[in-house]
Amino acid sequence: MPKRGSGVYVRRFKPIRRHGSRRLARDQWGQGRAIWESDTRGRPYTVDAVEIVRERAGEEVARVLDTSEVWVRRRRYSVDGRPVQYATSSFPADLVEGSPITRPDTGPGGVYARLGDLGHAPAHFTEEVRARMPMPEEAAALNLPAGTPVIIVLRTAYTIGGKPIELNEMVLDAASYVLQYDFDA
Repeated sequence: MPKRGSGVYVRRFKPIRRHGSRRLARDQWGQGRAIWESDTRGRPYTVDAVEIVRERAGEEVARVLDTSEVWVRRRRYSVDGRPVQYATSSFPADLVEGSPITRPDTGPGGVYARLGDLGHAPAHFTEEVRARMPMPEEAAALNLPAGTPVIIVLRTAYTIGGKPIELNEMVLDAASYVLQYDFDA
């Protein structure tokens, strides 16, 4: 971040290597591990600013999840004390009503393990990735310096039968991430 008359200062932070397929693998959450553990590899991370509410689904959420009411989990993730991601997950209200998904502590394995407990384990994920400049509230939540873009990851989780069970919009500090994708030819 430039400071007039004193040079240029660089934010020192080892980027998080986000490996989509590894972090979402059933052997990660299915064994009670948080999906974040595959990204942080022993670095301290925290989840704060947790908000869980039942609300009317917005237009896109209603279309994707085919429901009018959702339980929404909003939370901010920090690594090494630095805010790096703000995520908003929506679940069909009738599917998760009364489950640990509607409480702050979802238990070992997080929401995907709890969806499995409900008989709706995720079997397939689709992620769309975009980049843009942050909205003012996103820049504030992530403590972003001016000019820092964000990466938007929009993930939909599906059951083995193809039913969408979660829509998660993640806003990532672009300077904090390396997105890695491995696949066979």
